[in-house]
Amino acid sequence: MRQRVIQALLFLVATTMATTASTQTCTGKFANPITDICWSCVMPISIGAIPVATLGQEDIENPASPICICPPFRIGLTIGFWEPARQVDVTRKPFCLVGLGGISLNPGIPAPEAAQWARTTGPASSAFYQAHWYVNPMLYWLEVLLDFACLEQGGFDLAYLTEVDPLWKDDELTLIINPDAILFANPLAIAACAADCVAASIGFGLAPLFWCAGCQGGLYPMDGYLPTHIGGVQSSMLITQRLAAKMHRQLIAWAFHGEAALCGPYPEPVMDKRAYKTQMTYPIPNTTRIDGTCCQPFGRTTILWGAGKEYPVQGEDFSYLLFRKRNCCAF
Repeated sequence: MRQRVIQALLFLVATTMATTASTQTCTGKFANPITDICWSCVMPISIGAIPVATLGQEDIENPASPICICPPFRIGLTIGFWEPARQVDVTRKPFCLVGLGGISLNPGIPAPEAAQWARTTGPASSAFYQAHWYVNPMLYWLEVLLDFACLEQGGFDLAYLTEVDPLWKDDELTLIINPDAILFANPLAIAACAADCVAASIGFGLAPLFWCAGCQGGLYPMDGYLPTHIGGVQSSMLITQRLAAKMHRQLIAWAFHGEAALCGPYPEPVMDKRAYKTQMTYPIPNTTRIDGTCCQPFGRTTILWGAGKEYPVQGEDFSYLLFRKRNCCAF
Protein backbone atom coordinates (compact mmCIF):
# COMPACT_ATOMS: atom_id res chain seq x y z
CA MET A 1 0.00 0.00 0.00
CA ARG A 2 2.79 2.41 0.96
CA GLN A 3 4.62 1.61 -2.28
CA ARG A 4 1.51 2.47 -4.32
CA VAL A 5 1.10 5.78 -2.49
CA ILE A 6 4.74 6.66 -3.15
CA GLN A 7 4.36 5.77 -6.84
CA ALA A 8 1.23 7.93 -7.08
CA LEU A 9 3.01 10.87 -5.44
CA LEU A 10 5.98 10.51 -7.78
CA PHE A 11 3.60 10.43 -10.74
CA LEU A 12 1.85 13.61 -9.57
CA VAL A 13 5.18 15.38 -9.05
CA ALA A 14 6.42 14.33 -12.49
CA THR A 15 3.16 15.43 -14.10
CA THR A 16 3.29 18.80 -12.36
CA MET A 17 6.90 19.34 -13.43
CA ALA A 18 6.09 18.39 -17.03
CA THR A 19 3.11 20.73 -17.06
CA THR A 20 5.19 23.57 -15.64
CA ALA A 21 7.97 22.99 -18.15
CA SER A 22 5.46 22.89 -20.99
CA THR A 23 3.91 26.16 -19.80
CA GLN A 24 7.30 27.81 -19.67
CA THR A 25 8.05 26.95 -23.29
CA CYS A 26 5.55 29.53 -24.58
CA THR A 27 7.62 32.64 -25.14
CA GLY A 28 7.11 35.76 -27.18
CA LYS A 29 6.91 39.52 -27.32
CA PHE A 30 4.58 42.12 -28.75
CA ALA A 31 6.77 44.07 -31.17
CA ASN A 32 7.60 47.61 -30.10
CA PRO A 33 6.70 49.76 -33.12
CA ILE A 34 9.50 52.22 -32.30
CA THR A 35 12.46 49.97 -31.56
CA ASP A 36 11.57 46.58 -33.11
CA ILE A 37 10.33 47.57 -36.58
CA CYS A 38 12.59 48.41 -39.49
CA TRP A 39 10.51 51.22 -41.02
CA SER A 40 12.81 51.65 -43.98
CA CYS A 41 11.23 48.45 -45.34
CA VAL A 42 8.20 50.55 -46.38
CA MET A 43 10.46 51.93 -49.11
CA PRO A 44 10.76 52.31 -52.03
CA ILE A 45 7.81 54.65 -52.53
CA SER A 46 7.04 55.22 -56.18
CA ILE A 47 4.68 57.16 -58.44
CA GLY A 48 4.16 55.02 -61.49
CA ALA A 49 7.50 53.48 -62.38
CA ILE A 50 9.46 56.41 -60.93
CA PRO A 51 10.89 55.90 -57.42
CA VAL A 52 10.34 58.90 -55.15
CA ALA A 53 12.11 57.62 -52.01
CA THR A 54 14.20 54.45 -51.84
CA LEU A 55 16.69 54.61 -48.92
CA GLY A 56 18.54 51.83 -50.72
CA GLN A 57 15.66 49.35 -50.39
CA GLU A 58 14.73 46.67 -52.92
CA ASP A 59 11.62 46.74 -55.09
CA ILE A 60 9.79 44.84 -57.80
CA GLU A 61 8.27 46.35 -60.93
CA ASN A 62 5.50 48.93 -60.65
CA PRO A 63 2.81 49.99 -63.16
CA ALA A 64 4.38 52.24 -65.76
CA SER A 65 1.84 55.06 -65.91
CA PRO A 66 1.75 57.62 -63.06
CA ILE A 67 -1.95 58.28 -63.82
CA CYS A 68 -4.66 55.72 -63.15
CA ILE A 69 -8.41 55.52 -63.63
CA CYS A 70 -10.84 53.46 -61.57
CA PRO A 71 -14.59 52.98 -62.10
CA PRO A 72 -16.91 54.67 -62.35
CA PHE A 73 -14.58 57.49 -63.39
CA ARG A 74 -12.02 58.39 -60.77
CA ILE A 75 -8.59 59.65 -61.74
CA GLY A 76 -5.66 59.36 -59.38
CA LEU A 77 -1.93 58.80 -58.95
CA THR A 78 -0.38 55.35 -59.21
CA ILE A 79 1.32 54.82 -55.84
CA GLY A 80 3.62 51.94 -54.89
CA PHE A 81 5.06 51.04 -51.48
CA TRP A 82 5.52 48.13 -49.06
CA GLU A 83 2.82 47.97 -46.40
CA PRO A 84 3.42 46.17 -43.06
CA ALA A 85 0.13 44.31 -43.03
CA ARG A 86 0.56 40.69 -41.89
CA GLN A 87 2.39 38.82 -39.16
CA VAL A 88 3.30 35.16 -38.74
CA ASP A 89 4.14 33.14 -35.64
CA VAL A 90 6.15 29.93 -35.86
CA THR A 91 5.94 28.09 -32.57
CA ARG A 92 6.83 24.80 -30.95
CA LYS A 93 3.90 24.74 -28.54
CA PRO A 94 0.31 24.59 -29.83
CA PHE A 95 -1.74 27.74 -29.24
CA CYS A 96 1.31 29.72 -28.11
CA LEU A 97 0.83 33.25 -29.45
CA VAL A 98 4.40 34.44 -29.89
CA GLY A 99 3.45 37.77 -31.45
CA LEU A 100 1.10 38.58 -28.56
CA GLY A 101 3.75 38.38 -25.87
CA GLY A 102 3.80 34.63 -25.38
CA ILE A 103 0.15 34.18 -24.42
CA SER A 104 -0.75 30.50 -24.21
CA LEU A 105 -4.34 29.55 -25.06
CA ASN A 106 -5.98 26.39 -23.80
CA PRO A 107 -9.11 25.77 -25.90
CA GLY A 108 -9.14 22.07 -25.08
CA ILE A 109 -8.43 21.06 -28.66
CA PRO A 110 -5.66 18.46 -29.13
CA ALA A 111 -2.90 19.52 -31.51
CA PRO A 112 0.58 18.11 -32.16
CA GLU A 113 3.51 19.92 -30.61
CA ALA A 114 6.62 20.81 -32.56
CA ALA A 115 9.18 18.08 -32.96
CA GLN A 116 12.58 17.41 -34.39
CA TRP A 117 13.79 13.93 -35.18
CA ALA A 118 16.96 12.45 -36.59
CA ARG A 119 17.06 10.23 -39.66
CA THR A 120 19.29 7.28 -40.41
CA THR A 121 19.28 8.14 -44.13
CA GLY A 122 18.89 11.36 -46.08
CA PRO A 123 18.79 14.71 -44.24
CA ALA A 124 20.26 14.82 -40.75
CA SER A 125 16.96 15.83 -39.14
CA SER A 126 13.36 16.76 -39.89
CA ALA A 127 10.93 18.99 -38.00
CA PHE A 128 7.33 20.04 -37.44
CA TYR A 129 6.01 23.45 -36.31
CA GLN A 130 2.69 25.15 -35.71
CA ALA A 131 2.03 28.63 -37.13
CA HIS A 132 -0.39 31.56 -36.83
CA TRP A 133 -1.48 34.22 -39.32
CA TYR A 134 -2.25 37.72 -38.02
CA VAL A 135 -3.90 40.65 -39.77
CA ASN A 136 -1.69 43.54 -38.68
CA PRO A 137 -2.20 46.77 -40.69
CA MET A 138 0.38 48.55 -38.58
CA LEU A 139 0.46 51.87 -40.44
CA TYR A 140 -3.30 52.24 -40.00
CA TRP A 141 -3.72 51.35 -36.32
CA LEU A 142 -0.69 53.47 -35.43
CA GLU A 143 -2.56 56.35 -37.12
CA VAL A 144 0.53 57.27 -39.14
CA LEU A 145 -1.46 58.22 -42.27
CA LEU A 146 -5.14 58.48 -41.45
CA ASP A 147 -6.27 60.02 -44.74
CA PHE A 148 -4.21 57.81 -47.06
CA ALA A 149 -6.66 55.74 -49.10
CA CYS A 150 -4.06 53.12 -50.01
CA LEU A 151 -3.76 51.69 -46.49
CA GLU A 152 -5.67 48.62 -45.41
CA GLN A 153 -8.12 49.82 -42.76
CA GLY A 154 -8.78 47.66 -39.74
CA GLY A 155 -7.39 46.50 -36.45
CA PHE A 156 -5.08 43.77 -35.23
CA ASP A 157 -6.63 40.32 -35.56
CA LEU A 158 -5.66 36.68 -35.16
CA ALA A 159 -6.93 35.28 -38.44
CA TYR A 160 -5.68 31.69 -38.65
CA LEU A 161 -4.32 28.97 -36.37
CA THR A 162 -2.86 25.82 -37.88
CA GLU A 163 -3.67 23.89 -34.68
CA VAL A 164 -7.33 23.65 -35.75
CA ASP A 165 -6.52 22.82 -39.39
CA PRO A 166 -6.37 19.05 -40.06
CA LEU A 167 -4.51 19.69 -43.34
CA TRP A 168 -1.50 21.19 -41.51
CA LYS A 169 -0.44 17.89 -39.95
CA ASP A 170 -1.03 15.51 -42.85
CA ASP A 171 1.01 15.44 -46.08
CA GLU A 172 -1.60 13.39 -47.90
CA LEU A 173 -4.65 15.31 -46.71
CA THR A 174 -3.12 18.65 -47.71
CA LEU A 175 -3.17 17.48 -51.34
CA ILE A 176 -6.78 18.66 -51.28
CA ILE A 177 -5.55 22.26 -51.63
CA ASN A 178 -2.27 21.61 -53.45
CA PRO A 179 -2.72 18.64 -55.81
CA ASP A 180 -0.13 20.27 -58.08
CA ALA A 181 2.52 19.19 -55.57
CA ILE A 182 2.60 15.84 -57.36
CA LEU A 183 3.96 17.56 -60.49
CA PHE A 184 6.99 18.95 -58.67
CA ALA A 185 8.01 15.89 -56.66
CA ASN A 186 10.87 15.07 -59.00
CA PRO A 187 14.62 15.83 -59.11
CA LEU A 188 14.38 18.35 -61.97
CA ALA A 189 11.79 20.52 -60.23
CA ILE A 190 13.74 20.39 -56.98
CA ALA A 191 17.03 21.23 -58.71
CA ALA A 192 15.41 24.30 -60.27
CA CYS A 193 15.03 25.75 -56.78
CA ALA A 194 18.79 26.37 -56.73
CA ALA A 195 18.27 29.12 -59.31
CA ASP A 196 15.47 30.54 -57.18
CA CYS A 197 17.83 30.58 -54.19
CA VAL A 198 20.46 32.55 -56.10
CA ALA A 199 17.89 35.02 -57.43
CA ALA A 200 16.35 35.60 -53.98
CA SER A 201 19.76 36.09 -52.38
CA ILE A 202 20.67 38.96 -54.71
CA GLY A 203 17.17 40.35 -55.22
CA PHE A 204 13.78 38.66 -55.40
CA GLY A 205 12.85 35.08 -56.20
CA LEU A 206 11.71 33.86 -59.59
CA ALA A 207 7.92 34.07 -59.93
CA PRO A 208 7.68 31.26 -62.56
CA LEU A 209 9.24 28.86 -60.02
CA PHE A 210 6.23 29.19 -57.74
CA TRP A 211 6.80 25.78 -56.12
CA CYS A 212 10.18 26.90 -54.75
CA ALA A 213 10.90 28.70 -51.48
CA GLY A 214 14.36 29.83 -52.53
CA CYS A 215 17.18 28.76 -50.24
CA GLN A 216 14.70 27.31 -47.74
CA GLY A 217 13.54 24.48 -50.00
CA GLY A 218 10.11 23.80 -51.49
CA LEU A 219 6.69 25.30 -50.77
CA TYR A 220 5.00 21.94 -51.16
CA PRO A 221 3.37 20.34 -49.32
CA MET A 222 1.66 23.30 -47.60
CA ASP A 223 1.84 21.88 -44.10
CA GLY A 224 4.03 21.97 -41.00
CA TYR A 225 6.32 19.01 -41.76
CA LEU A 226 9.81 19.96 -42.94
CA PRO A 227 11.92 17.21 -44.55
CA THR A 228 15.14 19.04 -43.71
CA HIS A 229 15.81 20.96 -40.52
CA ILE A 230 19.07 22.94 -40.51
CA GLY A 231 18.18 25.46 -37.81
CA GLY A 232 15.25 27.28 -36.29
CA VAL A 233 15.66 30.41 -38.41
CA GLN A 234 15.78 28.50 -41.69
CA SER A 235 12.85 26.28 -40.71
CA SER A 236 10.72 29.15 -39.44
CA MET A 237 11.28 31.10 -42.65
CA LEU A 238 10.11 28.10 -44.68
CA ILE A 239 7.05 27.70 -42.46
CA THR A 240 6.30 31.42 -42.92
CA GLN A 241 6.42 31.07 -46.70
CA ARG A 242 4.31 27.93 -46.68
CA LEU A 243 1.65 29.55 -44.50
CA ALA A 244 1.54 32.62 -46.75
CA ALA A 245 1.17 30.37 -49.82
CA LYS A 246 -1.53 28.39 -48.03
CA MET A 247 -3.45 31.57 -47.20
CA HIS A 248 -3.35 32.55 -50.87
CA ARG A 249 -4.42 29.10 -51.99
CA GLN A 250 -7.40 29.20 -49.59
CA LEU A 251 -8.22 32.78 -50.75
CA ILE A 252 -7.71 34.16 -47.25
CA ALA A 253 -4.87 36.34 -48.58
CA TRP A 254 -5.28 38.35 -51.80
CA ALA A 255 -2.85 40.19 -54.05
CA PHE A 256 -2.37 43.95 -53.67
CA HIS A 257 0.36 44.55 -56.26
CA GLY A 258 0.58 45.14 -59.97
CA GLU A 259 -1.63 46.83 -62.54
CA ALA A 260 -4.60 44.63 -61.61
CA ALA A 261 -4.57 45.82 -57.98
CA LEU A 262 -4.73 49.57 -58.63
CA CYS A 263 -8.48 49.71 -57.98
CA GLY A 264 -8.57 46.99 -55.34
CA PRO A 265 -7.09 43.60 -54.37
CA TYR A 266 -7.74 40.48 -56.38
CA PRO A 267 -7.61 36.73 -55.61
CA GLU A 268 -4.28 35.05 -56.28
CA PRO A 269 -4.44 31.28 -55.56
CA VAL A 270 -0.80 30.88 -56.64
CA MET A 271 1.16 33.30 -54.50
CA ASP A 272 3.65 35.65 -56.11
CA LYS A 273 6.46 35.29 -53.57
CA ARG A 274 8.10 38.49 -54.82
CA ALA A 275 5.26 40.49 -53.22
CA TYR A 276 6.49 39.92 -49.66
CA LYS A 277 9.43 41.03 -47.57
CA THR A 278 9.92 39.72 -44.04
CA GLN A 279 11.43 41.10 -40.87
CA MET A 280 12.03 39.02 -37.77
CA THR A 281 10.55 40.65 -34.65
CA TYR A 282 11.16 37.78 -32.19
CA PRO A 283 13.31 36.43 -30.57
CA ILE A 284 15.76 39.12 -31.74
CA PRO A 285 14.31 41.94 -33.86
CA ASN A 286 16.25 42.14 -37.09
CA THR A 287 16.81 45.90 -37.24
CA THR A 288 20.47 45.76 -38.25
CA ARG A 289 21.01 46.52 -41.91
CA ILE A 290 23.01 44.15 -44.07
CA ASP A 291 23.89 45.65 -47.45
CA GLY A 292 21.52 48.49 -46.63
CA THR A 293 18.45 46.35 -45.87
CA CYS A 294 16.99 44.72 -42.77
CA CYS A 295 14.05 43.03 -44.55
CA GLN A 296 14.45 39.83 -46.51
CA PRO A 297 12.44 38.73 -49.57
CA PHE A 298 10.96 35.27 -49.48
CA GLY A 299 13.62 32.69 -50.24
CA ARG A 300 16.75 34.66 -49.33
CA THR A 301 19.47 32.71 -47.56
CA THR A 302 19.52 33.01 -43.76
CA ILE A 303 23.28 32.56 -43.45
CA LEU A 304 24.07 36.26 -43.06
CA TRP A 305 21.07 37.87 -41.36
CA GLY A 306 20.00 34.80 -39.37
CA ALA A 307 23.26 34.27 -37.49
CA GLY A 308 22.78 34.53 -33.73
CA LYS A 309 19.00 34.97 -33.98
CA GLU A 310 18.19 31.64 -32.28
CA TYR A 311 19.13 30.61 -28.75
CA PRO A 312 17.98 27.84 -26.36
CA VAL A 313 14.66 27.84 -24.46
CA GLN A 314 13.59 31.49 -24.82
CA GLY A 315 14.69 31.89 -28.43
CA GLU A 316 13.26 28.88 -30.25
CA ASP A 317 9.90 30.40 -31.22
CA PHE A 318 9.72 33.03 -33.94
CA SER A 319 7.59 35.91 -35.15
CA TYR A 320 7.87 37.73 -38.49
CA LEU A 321 6.31 40.93 -39.78
CA LEU A 322 5.36 40.72 -43.46
CA PHE A 323 5.69 43.80 -45.65
CA ARG A 324 3.28 43.36 -48.56
CA LYS A 325 3.81 45.08 -51.91
CA ARG A 326 1.01 47.56 -52.48
CA ASN A 327 0.08 49.34 -55.71
CA CYS A 328 -3.01 51.50 -55.66
CA CYS A 329 -4.73 54.42 -57.34
CA ALA A 330 -4.71 57.27 -54.83
CA PHE A 331 -7.50 59.77 -55.44
